[in-house]
Amino acid sequence: MADSAKRILARVIDWLIVAIPLLLIGIPFGIYNRVTSGDGFGDWVADGNTGGWVFQVIAIVAFVGYDTLMVRKSGQTLGKKLMKMRVAMLNDGSTPDTGSSLTRAVVLWLPQLICCPCLWPLLLLIFILVDKPFKQGLHDKAAKTVVVSTAT
Repeated sequence: MADSAKRILARVIDWLIVAIPLLLIGIPFGIYNRVTSGDGFGDWVADGNTGGWVFQVIAIVAFVGYDTLMVRKSGQTLGKKLMKMRVAMLNDGSTPDTGSSLTRAVVLWLPQLICCPCLWPLLLLIFILVDKPFKQGLHDKAAKTVVVSTAT
């Protein structure tokens, strides 16, 4: 099983890979105008601002799409590749198929992007740290996957 600290670092790298372009994409949607004016992003989305909803959908598609496509292709996101680990199916070690990759990505990102940006990652981390013997987060359990170390 992959080292928990490396998994966290890989997730931070992947988050940055997706978040930095999203920060630039957010400029035309005016997300920084409302956030810097004292209104929270959640209030901005909830007040019916069409740009907020559009940006929220773009963010969901970006995070879920990135994770799904990368894991489906090779079992590795760029962060996992840098940390020398990959996602594998629990039953046979193969690369996850599209359904498993999508399930994993949706459970990983959707709660964090819609309602629980601080609580959800913490909950996933707790599951990874206490789960024995496979160190599965809820996203791994849902998709029947594990994260393993690789030689390359």
